[in-house]
Amino acid sequence: MTYWALDLETGGLDARVDPILSVGMVPIRDGVIRLGESYASLVRPGAAAEIDPASISAHQLLPGEVRSAPPLEDVLFEIDRRLREGVLLVHQAAIDVRFLKRAYRTTQLRYPGPPVVDTVTLLVKAAKRARFVDPAAPEHEPDLNLVVARRANGLPDYAQHDALTDAISAAELFLVLRRKLAAKTLRDLR
Repeated sequence: MTYWALDLETGGLDARVDPILSVGMVPIRDGVIRLGESYASLVRPGAAAEIDPASISAHQLLPGEVRSAPPLEDVLFEIDRRLREGVLLVHQAAIDVRFLKRAYRTTQLRYPGPPVVDTVTLLVKAAKRARFVDPAAPEHEPDLNLVVARRANGLPDYAQHDALTDAISAAELFLVLRRKLAAKTLRDLR
């Protein structure tokens, strides 16, 4: 099964109105992250779209940088082509999937509805499993921040808020969590 790790950088956190500004995707095939097959693109927001200044301080994407980027429809074609071959892997599905679905509606493309695996869900599962296996394990819920979760799982720090780097970060975290959970099937991951 192929997993496509995806991350979006957006002009804010409101999926109803804020634009997608960049996308990064990287596949995992046979348990290996295939960096050579990665996809990354800036996205030109619609004419009426505004970029929240708070988001600029996070991802450092300025309006002038995305003005000459490919339009959303062109980028969605590339996303769609990849999603149709496998599973969508994200960190915080509640955010990225909402933005994706709205993008498909906006461009009048049909959302492919791929199975979704969320590393946040896997972090919670791993914490519950740890408490089941070891009753002395901490009772608190895991920190769901990508950087903190990676550190807690022995992964190195990367720069944040670059869509491709964050997609790679999520892919690496997924591989660690999949092993921790001894997940063999898609059902084990959802």
